[in-house]
Amino acid sequence: MKLSFFGRLSIAEQLDEGYRIGIRKHNEEVTKNRHILSRIIDCVKFCGAFELALRGHDKTEASANPGIFRGLVNFVASLDGVLREHLENATVFKGTSKTVQNELLDCMYDVLREHIIKEVQSSDFLSIQADETMDIATKNQLVLVLRYIDDKNNVQERFFEFIALQSASSESIATALKDRLAVIIPLDQHKLICQAYDGASVMRGATAGVQKKMQDVYPNAHYIHCYAHQLNLIMQQATSHISNVRIFFSNLSGFASFFSKSTQRTAVLDKVVAHRLPTSSNVRWNFHSRAVNTVFEHREDLIQCFESIRDSGDFDPNAVREAEGFAMLLENQQFQFFLQLFHNIMPHVDLLYAQLQKKNIDSVHINQCTQQFQQNIQKIRDSLHSMVEQSIGSEESSGARTTKRRRALSPQDHVQIAAEVCDTILGHAKERFSFTDHLVSATLLQGDRYAQYSTAFPEDALRSTLKAYPMLNGSKLKTELSLIYSKDEFKACCGAVDLFQLFMENNVAEVFSETVTLLKILITTPMTTAEAERCFSTLKRIKTFLRNTMTQDRLNALAMLSMEKRLVTEMTDFNQKVIEKFAGLKERRAKFMFK
Repeated sequence: MKLSFFGRLSIAEQLDEGYRIGIRKHNEEVTKNRHILSRIIDCVKFCGAFELALRGHDKTEASANPGIFRGLVNFVASLDGVLREHLENATVFKGTSKTVQNELLDCMYDVLREHIIKEVQSSDFLSIQADETMDIATKNQLVLVLRYIDDKNNVQERFFEFIALQSASSESIATALKDRLAVIIPLDQHKLICQAYDGASVMRGATAGVQKKMQDVYPNAHYIHCYAHQLNLIMQQATSHISNVRIFFSNLSGFASFFSKSTQRTAVLDKVVAHRLPTSSNVRWNFHSRAVNTVFEHREDLIQCFESIRDSGDFDPNAVREAEGFAMLLENQQFQFFLQLFHNIMPHVDLLYAQLQKKNIDSVHINQCTQQFQQNIQKIRDSLHSMVEQSIGSEESSGARTTKRRRALSPQDHVQIAAEVCDTILGHAKERFSFTDHLVSATLLQGDRYAQYSTAFPEDALRSTLKAYPMLNGSKLKTELSLIYSKDEFKACCGAVDLFQLFMENNVAEVFSETVTLLKILITTPMTTAEAERCFSTLKRIKTFLRNTMTQDRLNALAMLSMEKRLVTEMTDFNQKVIEKFAGLKERRAKFMFK
């Protein structure tokens, strides 16, 4: 027995009681130091999650406002006696210096990146979202967002990195993306199944764009033009080439501009209307929708407001003249008709836009949403005559001022222009939202078509799907789909996510293995780049004019803490992993490693 244990135990530990006491004291000190460092990490996490003063701590600049972080540490110390004693008596390692904060941020970022890479490598498929913008320091920033299904069968869209670009060329962007993917999925080029961009020419180019350069390396990485951007383009097309509609939106944007020029005008608006007017935007059509709805709902109050400004005698001649013009505009029959028309159209645009912003949206659900959108616009198109008659009838019954205009539109002209708006929306929606090539696979699992498919199997759609995704077993997939089409239990599922959850909750994933694989592909495919746009919002809050010298590492660390704060809270051993990395960075006088 002595021979078998020989060499396994430290001779010094067996012979020297003082050595064992020293180890015990060392470990007790390490436990105390780790407890203190964990509390400091909690403070850093809090400041990072809420983008507080920590963002001013950078290797290249002095602290912008360290008071928030130190105040938070002092508050935590008032509740924790060990930390309070440490702050009062520490001489070797206090933990509140800018250098320590920078090192902790680096360690946190590394821990989160490693966790995300581990999740991606354990998933079956991966998609990327990428978009480019210019930050406050006039540097090109490319954001990379990863979409995948984690080991708990939840859809994840994770921020991975802001990449500083030398130029916004397709070659530069594609090279940066390939370098990052070589780290994330180094040995599996077929795992990347989709790349989603905003539709800019440098991204979507079929011969020299980013999507083509990426597909040369990752053959299954099909391109998606963000559907939210396409919806914006549809509405721009519907309103930009018709002069009367273009004039309507120009006049509409003038209301908010009129009141924003003066606090005196705004005071009258608050007193009479008690509602502010939203500013329109040419990029986000939900702002146009808010402006249309606000003016439509408060038209009479706005007329009273403009008349009050006109008659009060407290305003300059320019304000009086503009107020008179806006009052006449609100009483104009043509303006009221277009206000009514877009008040009917915009809620459907808003509904589709809201659906496109969801993280767990999938191509099957989007196909149903876009079809419903087109049906709703068609209903408005069919009811234009009654809308015109109602608008003219309400104008006459209200006794509003009817100013003759040389080029006033007749009811037939109103119907014609409104029909042209609806036809433009329908035509572009049908073209842009058509599911062709690899997106045809979404139609295979569209619940409202199961009855049709049960009698006539969609062979063409299946062939397109197998061509786009050669990893699928065609004969087995056809057998499974035929069974799904014949069962009523599956028809109620709205979208691929619902059907996937049904399979997982009932433990039939192995039975429908090929269908589950197809569902994972459809769910992993992002239909929008909404998460990339949210990352840009975070970028603007973190990297401001006063902090424009922030290094790229600091920017990424703070952005990761802010955007992935839920992941930080879900990782129960996050602090311990950060401490292990922090202790291994360099030799420290304070002890953090157990013996």
